[in-house]
Amino acid sequence: MDLIEKYARLIVKTGVNLQKNQLLVISSPIETAAFAKMVAEVAYKEGAGNVVVKWEDDELAKIRYLYAPDQALVNYPEWEQDFYLKTVKADAAYINIYAADPEMFKGVDPERIAKAQKAASIAIKEYRERRMSNKNRWAVVSVPTESWAKKVFPELSSEAAIEKMWEVILKTVRADLENPLEAWEGHKRNLKERIHFMHSNRIVSLHFTNSLGTDLKIDLPNEHQWLGGSEHSPDGVEFIANMPTEEIFTVPKKTAVNGKVVASKPLHYNGNLIEDFYLTFKDGKVVEYDAKNGLETLKKLIETDEGSAYLGEVALVPFDSPISSMNILFYNTLYDENASCHLALGKAYPVNIKNSDNYSKEELTELGVNDSLVHADFMFGTRDLVIMGTTDEGQEVKVFENGNFVFEK
Repeated sequence: MDLIEKYARLIVKTGVNLQKNQLLVISSPIETAAFAKMVAEVAYKEGAGNVVVKWEDDELAKIRYLYAPDQALVNYPEWEQDFYLKTVKADAAYINIYAADPEMFKGVDPERIAKAQKAASIAIKEYRERRMSNKNRWAVVSVPTESWAKKVFPELSSEAAIEKMWEVILKTVRADLENPLEAWEGHKRNLKERIHFMHSNRIVSLHFTNSLGTDLKIDLPNEHQWLGGSEHSPDGVEFIANMPTEEIFTVPKKTAVNGKVVASKPLHYNGNLIEDFYLTFKDGKVVEYDAKNGLETLKKLIETDEGSAYLGEVALVPFDSPISSMNILFYNTLYDENASCHLALGKAYPVNIKNSDNYSKEELTELGVNDSLVHADFMFGTRDLVIMGTTDEGQEVKVFENGNFVFEK
């Protein structure tokens, strides 16, 4: 079987774990149409009830951001809202092919992009909440596009850059192995061992330090839980939301984050790059920030709503993870976040609270679970990162030394 076809099958079978007669929605850039069609074919062969492809075109989106009247940006189309809300209520599974040009929207007023993104987030909030609560299974994956591949490998010709990108992607998702499905089973077990380490030590607080200047303390809510590798929908079906994935993650307590964190990689957000930036938190909220490049985009992100100035996720990834060891800056959050410890501004995943379905939104808020229209991951892990944990009995436990889990030395 062709490696790319193996990848498509892996996404359908292990990623969203498509069930018989289920609706599948694929979001795909028009540049990746051939792969989207391959995924659709695999899905039908695996018993999909129907496959719908939602095509995306960043060049057309840029034209809209540059020239459309303001009213067009803030009025989210009702027909598009209906598409998301009706498919999510029909228990659709979602595959998102994420392969954006990292600098597509360079030169576009960040405020216009922020307006449009906020309007979209409000209009399809129920769809986003169902996905982030795992009520609908989903998977985010990537395939090469010329603009992205050339950004990552500028020294290569377009054809060679795309070929190199395919090689790297297939390796990160283990599709280059003889039996990718079996390889993922072993990978999931390794991630569960890291989760067990955190839970067995009953760690309720984390302190991060490194030579870049990060000195940040994060408390975790009561009833928090670490997740990673695979997750489950409420009906018990297992799926993998990010392919690749190397992280274990949980929810910070909204009002209990203090100190400074310095980004170790650029953040690609709304078609712009935010580079060399830091954030300072007090009682959970960003109170100071700066960036060498992309400051206005960072400002718009933080000011999206009340919750966007607080954290919604803390994720641990060893510095010596397979993706990090490639020493490639991907300019793509799906890959860069799986090469580095990271945090997310904005909405938290309710599933990081034990038995979260038993809590109302108000009760989750009381526990310290942040809510927002955005969820933006940024990377801060380094080779010299040290993480000290504090247990529920007040004892200190070293979690990371020299960028890696201590128990995996």
